[in-house]
Amino acid sequence: MQGQSAPQASRAGLWWTAALILALTLACYWPALRGEMVWDDDAHVTRPEIRSVAGLWQIWANLRATQQYYPLLHSAFWVEHRLWGDATLGYHLANVLLHAAAAGLLVLLLRRLGVPGAWLAGLLFAVHPVCVESVAWISEQKNTLSLVFYLLAALAYLRFDRDRGRPAAGRAYAAASMLFVCALLTKTVTATLPAALLVVFWWRCGRLSWRRDVLPLTPWFVCALASGLFTSWVERILIGAQGAGFDLTLAQRCLLAGRVIWFYLGKLAWPANLIFVYPHWDVRSAAAGWMGYLAAAVLATAALWLLRKRSRGPLAAWLFFVGSLFPALGFFNVYPFLFSYVADHFQYLASMGVIAAAAAGAAGLLARATPAARAAGWGLVAMLVLALAALSNAQSRTYADQRTLYETTIERNPGCWMAHNNLGLWYEGRGDSDVAIAQYEEALRLKKDNATAHNNLGGLLRKVPERSAEAFAHIQEALRLQPDYTEAQNNLGVWYEDRGDLENAIAHFQEALRLEPDYAEAHNNLGSVLARTPSRLTEAIVQFQEALRVRPGFAEAHNNLGTAWLNTPGRLNDAVGEYQEALRIRPDFAEAHKNLGNAWLRMPDRLNESIAQYGEALRLQPDNAEAHNNMGLALGAQGRTTEAVAQYKEALRLMPGYAEIRFNIALALLKAPGRENEAAEQLEAFLQARPGNERARRILAQIRANRP
Repeated sequence: MQGQSAPQASRAGLWWTAALILALTLACYWPALRGEMVWDDDAHVTRPEIRSVAGLWQIWANLRATQQYYPLLHSAFWVEHRLWGDATLGYHLANVLLHAAAAGLLVLLLRRLGVPGAWLAGLLFAVHPVCVESVAWISEQKNTLSLVFYLLAALAYLRFDRDRGRPAAGRAYAAASMLFVCALLTKTVTATLPAALLVVFWWRCGRLSWRRDVLPLTPWFVCALASGLFTSWVERILIGAQGAGFDLTLAQRCLLAGRVIWFYLGKLAWPANLIFVYPHWDVRSAAAGWMGYLAAAVLATAALWLLRKRSRGPLAAWLFFVGSLFPALGFFNVYPFLFSYVADHFQYLASMGVIAAAAAGAAGLLARATPAARAAGWGLVAMLVLALAALSNAQSRTYADQRTLYETTIERNPGCWMAHNNLGLWYEGRGDSDVAIAQYEEALRLKKDNATAHNNLGGLLRKVPERSAEAFAHIQEALRLQPDYTEAQNNLGVWYEDRGDLENAIAHFQEALRLEPDYAEAHNNLGSVLARTPSRLTEAIVQFQEALRVRPGFAEAHNNLGTAWLNTPGRLNDAVGEYQEALRIRPDFAEAHKNLGNAWLRMPDRLNESIAQYGEALRLQPDNAEAHNNMGLALGAQGRTTEAVAQYKEALRLMPGYAEIRFNIALALLKAPGRENEAAEQLEAFLQARPGNERARRILAQIRANRP
């Protein structure tokens, strides 16, 4: 049997490398595959209001439709939601496969360039712990997907460069340009690709040709510049990356850049104590002491420049690393700078340069070693790969759920106010108000001028009657710190609504909508207050409809609109339709089940459906006194007096001050022979609370007149 030819052996080696990369990547991220959504994942995974085909258009046409304006990324999320809905396994698996694909493409690119140790570079990139944040965090699919487009664009451009003068060159250039635009539409950090290609061409030839190297990339530079400026504008104006938290001088930003470069290089060389949110550096007070970092970066560049005649590789890798980091060095405001100036996911793309250089250096060194030293060296390399994989596996466990992620962050960075604030949100969402309040208070202890924590604490304290004044003070402080804080305006409106001050509530909801016209929650809340205001039901309906225009999948607004229609003559069927839509979106919505029961209670032929809806509402919310009472009405209408009375009594136990229940009990008891005295007792108790009710007085008088 003849041996394999060189091309066959090469292809077989690539397949084995790809299989090994995939296996190791899955091993690294196995603990995260079933992880929950964390932080802003729910804002990236397609929200209900944009899950339709029209929503796909909104992703591209409306800058505010998604968390960030990366339309290709959110189109990918839109498709993924069609495939597996909200199941996180699909999103995590997609991220892991994209990361493995990027590692495989890195191998192909380095082989195309003739860089030694290409397969080792791919393995190291696949298993390195600094990549965990980009792969285990669903939101960072922007990193993994954009890198795949970035590397495909680079490979296509190298084919164009190889085929210049041939018919295939035009097709390769068009494909490369299309892939580059796809990368930009997924994440703007890929705008560094044309500069990276120039570094590669300089590394190969030792010089650059304007006509051959620079001119074909000029359209790419134009696209990159436009994309970068647009994203910078979006970050500042739409996302809020401006204000006191971002006020750094140019000199401070330069010193920050020097610190950031060495921070990331250090984490690549020694990936210990990786944190979801690193400590927030005080640049203003520390800047003077950071001159050494900037000076070291300048000296490193100068030293590598002087060594270029011996080897251009180290300088090329350094330029690629620093250049790819440039968007995250601090010269441009990005919202995460409020929490930390560094994050592992910021160096996902840039890390390839250092990893490729290290792999090439190791492969070259071992190629020149003696057989025994080479074997020992490759053994150490294998141990390094496995050690990095083990570290990545351990790090990916921290992304299992929000509580684990934030508690781990606090353990490693006790001063992280953001983690305390978000952990408070997690506890609040699970009904543990005491722990949530403690977390918000700790966030404020760490950062007293934290408008977000003030607002969150105020929003929670307003539900605690004895702490109402504190709630008001915290929400007011949030607005003092951030006057255009729409959520705080909305919370203040709810605070006034809770106290029956509908006029002030309306004013604050309207102010929230002036600041953010497409704020669905404020439209819904304004509608709720208007619905309670005499003669303003029509205006309330308009507000509910506006909330649904902004967010078609807003179950609460569908429910509220249903109630508005229920109180509008001739719109009973519309009410039923809105309640059913609310339940389609959120099947466990107890209030909507109860309200649908109320609607069907008005239809004599739908009493069974009404009872079923009340039953479902009570299964979800057993202490809902109104649902028990209304279930009693439906059962009574069917002549099931004993069951009706039992429901009324349970409602009364849950809400002793709900006087109308006693009247309903009395009416039900009057239908049961021999229970007139019990009915009279209930009527007497009812009249103590409602002494002016003439109907109750007449019934009670008739009972007394008929007594023997």
